[in-house]
Amino acid sequence: MVQRWLERDTRIPISPQMASWSPDTPCSCDCFASVPPASALPAVIFAKNSDRPRDEVQEVVFVPAATHAPGSRLQCTYIEVEQVSKTHAVILSRPSWLWGAEMGANEHGVCIGNEAVWTKEPVGEGEALLGMDLLRLALERGSSAREALHVITVLLEHYGQGGSCREDPTPFCYHNTFLLADRTEAWVLETAGRLWAAQRIQEHPELRPHAWAQGWWDGQGTFDFAQVFSLSQQPVRMEAAKARFRAGRELLQQQQGGITAEVMMGILRDKESGICMDSGGFRTTASMVSVLPRDPSQPCVHFLTATPDPSRSVFKPFIFGVGAAQAPQVLSPTFGAQDPVRTLPRFQTRVDRRHPLYRGHQVALGLMESEQARGQQLRQKQRDLEQEGLAVVRGLLTRECAPPTQELGGLFQAFVEKESQAYA
Repeated sequence: MVQRWLERDTRIPISPQMASWSPDTPCSCDCFASVPPASALPAVIFAKNSDRPRDEVQEVVFVPAATHAPGSRLQCTYIEVEQVSKTHAVILSRPSWLWGAEMGANEHGVCIGNEAVWTKEPVGEGEALLGMDLLRLALERGSSAREALHVITVLLEHYGQGGSCREDPTPFCYHNTFLLADRTEAWVLETAGRLWAAQRIQEHPELRPHAWAQGWWDGQGTFDFAQVFSLSQQPVRMEAAKARFRAGRELLQQQQGGITAEVMMGILRDKESGICMDSGGFRTTASMVSVLPRDPSQPCVHFLTATPDPSRSVFKPFIFGVGAAQAPQVLSPTFGAQDPVRTLPRFQTRVDRRHPLYRGHQVALGLMESEQARGQQLRQKQRDLEQEGLAVVRGLLTRECAPPTQELGGLFQAFVEKESQAYA
């Protein structure tokens, strides 16, 4: 297969107290990457659906490049780490209660998405770096997929991964897999505790001895990380995840050689397969598609929704450049020292983290479900706005009709404003 595809199957332990949740319900993310010649353009195309607790709000955060004083410390979601002297500009789609991110990109064209995994290696509730913290740290510090992967593995070995990954007093903990991509290639990084394995680079030196000592691998034949570390008795929900894996692979194969950003958006919107999730206590809370041209003279383009359910959301283009700034309509309110994630014991109260675009989108979804005519009008406005953004990007990448350079950094803000007006 010339396209690279990754989906993390359902290996997430969910709190039994989650409303409307069943242990057999699929609850996982889907990540995709296509490299030429599977892509229609000479570009790597990255995509992710972030499947999270259904009421969780994701915001889109722009963080400019910065320099930091020697000896600086950095507060992540739960713990502090040493800060580096320089960090890259990043665009992040993140659950608004935490420091890290579910997916994002940096100014050098590196994209990363994470997925939860549940392995034979015990998952502790002790607070360390979340997988989402590792993702953001890698984007801020890595100028290529290889560098970003190195950032994650070094931090993973030093600090470990742990802590609740859900804004709830009942702990929700898991290990992580990462899909990393840049203009030239895509990488898969699997983890279990502080152990890791990655495509195209040397695996963690303690990986095989640890598996052998635990009796999970006999030391003979090919070492397959997923097979060795996966649970022997898989839960029923794994079968649904396998069906999603097959469906995603088939959807990509049908577009062999013609995969575009629009094709990836269509795959992320596929409800029949479950890739666009709405299952019990989980749903797709945000989505992202990135186009990373091989030609370094062309800008990378990142489409983000900032709203749940990609089948009824707008993918809006973001480009790093002059004028790139935070769009206030997709930034959630902050609560300082009184935030439930900051007060101990954590998550004893709830706060309203909805940003303005999320609120408008909620109203639009309600109209789509309750008023057919009005709902169809709103959905058509969404389609038209998205097509406008895709047309701008096509013109930019084909050099047929590109916006002035000074306007590229403000594209995302402009489309967020147009979407907000459509809901008003």
